[in-house]
Amino acid sequence: MLTERIRVFMPTKKPKRTKSVSNTIRLSLFWAIAVLATLSMWALFSPHQPLKEVPISQVIKDANDGKLAKIEGRGSDLKITVKNEDKPSQVSYINGGISTLLRDGTLNEQGKAAVSDSAPSDNTIMWHIISIVVPVALIALLFMFMMRQAQGQNSQAMSFGKSKAKLYGLDKERVVFDDIAGNDNAKQDLQEVVDFLKHPKKYQNLGAKIPKGVLLVGNPGTGKTMLARAVAGEANVPFFSISGSEFVEMFVGVGASRVRDLFQKAKKNAPAIIFIDEIDAVGRKRGSGMGGGHDEREQTLNQILVEMDGFDGDTNVIVLAATNRADVLDLALLRPGRFDRRVNISLPERKDREAILKVHFKNKPVDDTVDLDKLAAKTAGSSGADLANIANEAAIIAARRNSKEISNDDLTEAFEKVAIGPERKAKVMNEYEKELTAYHEAGHAIVGHVLPDSDPVHKITIIPRGGTGGVTWFLPPEDKSYTSVYEYKDILARAMGGRIAEKLKYGDDGVTTGAGSDLRHATQIARNMIIEQGMGSKLRNQVFHEDDGGLMFDKMTRERPYSDATATEIDKEVEALITEAARRAELVISRNMPILEKLKDALLEHETLEEEEAAKYMAKAVLPKEAALHK
Repeated sequence: MLTERIRVFMPTKKPKRTKSVSNTIRLSLFWAIAVLATLSMWALFSPHQPLKEVPISQVIKDANDGKLAKIEGRGSDLKITVKNEDKPSQVSYINGGISTLLRDGTLNEQGKAAVSDSAPSDNTIMWHIISIVVPVALIALLFMFMMRQAQGQNSQAMSFGKSKAKLYGLDKERVVFDDIAGNDNAKQDLQEVVDFLKHPKKYQNLGAKIPKGVLLVGNPGTGKTMLARAVAGEANVPFFSISGSEFVEMFVGVGASRVRDLFQKAKKNAPAIIFIDEIDAVGRKRGSGMGGGHDEREQTLNQILVEMDGFDGDTNVIVLAATNRADVLDLALLRPGRFDRRVNISLPERKDREAILKVHFKNKPVDDTVDLDKLAAKTAGSSGADLANIANEAAIIAARRNSKEISNDDLTEAFEKVAIGPERKAKVMNEYEKELTAYHEAGHAIVGHVLPDSDPVHKITIIPRGGTGGVTWFLPPEDKSYTSVYEYKDILARAMGGRIAEKLKYGDDGVTTGAGSDLRHATQIARNMIIEQGMGSKLRNQVFHEDDGGLMFDKMTRERPYSDATATEIDKEVEALITEAARRAELVISRNMPILEKLKDALLEHETLEEEEAAKYMAKAVLPKEAALHK
């Protein structure tokens, strides 16, 4: 019987099975059956001592001579036991058997005495029967054991087509909107879905059709899955959750079968919600795979489309799906009648981040120095998952120093560890490397400090962190929705500041690999400005978007959406932006060389400078007119 791979989360817990004891019993049973089967086969095929066939005349003669102990008959067969032996060793034949032998009168008194009236006690036939039946029975038992063992592994060979969806019922794991901090706009958009599931007749009486599908779009960690579960919790209906990757197997047709099984279960439990996480794993544009339009993924996608089209008006099953790559989804999924609505879940704003942090610190002891509002201000661009990670790291850091409460210093260290990596204090740098790193980070800081459209310096350190030798950290004073050309160019200039500081102090050939990540970052920003934002000089107001979705084979065979001449022009535009950034950085650092030296010395002495301390050293830094982009 096929088993359903659905986990039902209920408040009561079942006792755990003792798998080790069960495995021991199974192993012992297996070896017992194997040994018995081997012995039976040996008995069946082992050679038996054959009886010697002698003529009847020789039997009569030996009997009359007193050489035979017993003559036994069964039908025409005679079995002879020689004197001083305990079992028959000879066989002979005579028509009529024992009666004919006695009637002929050829036996003397001694010979007649050897003749037995009883049938021979021969168990050979029975033994042969047993030796055949027993091995067959044991082999059958062994086969049944192996089949049962296969079924014990969730019947994997027989249950490919069953859905792997998790069913969250009305239990302790119920989640509602009040359990989720932030995402107010998304909650408002989903409230209509909740109302339909609670009161479907209200909409049906007016001839309204509720959306069959709702697509949740947002960056990883923004709470898409929790929002989907909250919809089910608010509506008080079953919630079937599955990942898009769980549909796809190496066997053709398995994914489509799982889709049918999933939708069938949801209809039986209606009203219900089906949630497909990471739907881009199965919902990418068709025709992009190695198998053309016949690969397993596309067959699964086709079945999803068919199932969503097959909903009746009163089915009361809504499909929620989540993705962070809506741009790669097949257009057939996004048309009306399937995923009718799209809910964008953005990164949390400052007030939302503070609310999220309060949720994660609700059950954690903190001292009076903890300022969650200040931490929320620092964490611009962080997702809910990032904030949860910061809270957890802060608790770990506090426990490591044997503290009973989390301090603000623990929060700061946790934030920096999550954002840029842990400090590598074990790494030993010589005096030259320390000096070079100090010049490098001071170059970043001074350029970013004097440029008017750059974010302020938050922290400077020459202690290695993560994969870097040092860090100059810039944080925006408030959340930003847009970025101007001025801001992008200032970001590029401060990214080049470290390499330029090395150049001015050690010469053109004295620069090191320490600026490698800075150069990659600057190049990526410059290319994004040209290709995605239309912020070039000659190529302004044009976008040359390159779809990075699909398989590697698809990327290799896809044609660029622009010509070779345009590609050359893009490369020239990127080079011009990087060259301009390097020139501006060099103008700023050359004008402020005394401040560069003071900041370098301070970093060598203290290793780390916080925002206020760094600002004091750079208070007299000036912006050359040649480096300014606007008044």
